[in-house]
Amino acid sequence: MDTNAVLIETYTRIRENVDRSAVGLDAGSLAYRPDSDANSIAWLLWHLTRTQDHHVSELAGRPQAWIEEGWSERFTTDPHENNTGNGHTSEQVAEISPDTPDDLIAYHNVVADRTLEYLETIDTDELDRIIDRSWDPPVSVGVRLVSVINDNIQHVGQALYVRGMIERLG
Repeated sequence: MDTNAVLIETYTRIRENVDRSAVGLDAGSLAYRPDSDANSIAWLLWHLTRTQDHHVSELAGRPQAWIEEGWSERFTTDPHENNTGNGHTSEQVAEISPDTPDDLIAYHNVVADRTLEYLETIDTDELDRIIDRSWDPPVSVGVRLVSVINDNIQHVGQALYVRGMIERLG
């Protein structure tokens, strides 16, 4: 298995888990927060998708789907291209409260398709390309892709955990 296939498999599994964590949930379940400062399933899925869209679009040298395809208009939060949820307050987390999971899943599917399209084109030279010299060691495309995977896996796991809590609560 080559590097592209490993990355494609990983990002495909993230997509599958986004679906598993959201399909069939109503507005109350999507917005459920175990305590007043916890993240909801809706926010977790929105944030991980925003992170992937922001970072991979930059790597691929293309505009974010958030802007280019108008996804920012479907969510009641700051539409700025750098709004990925990092540093959000409890109130900002609560702003992400769709009635159904449809837009969350659809936005993630668009971003995942764009990510997979980019991953099919990369080679070793691209993975080694330095994109940020403000770190020591400098950050390469490969390191950034792993960083996005790490973020996405953590947050989709949290969403699945919260879904399990909701299901146990009845």
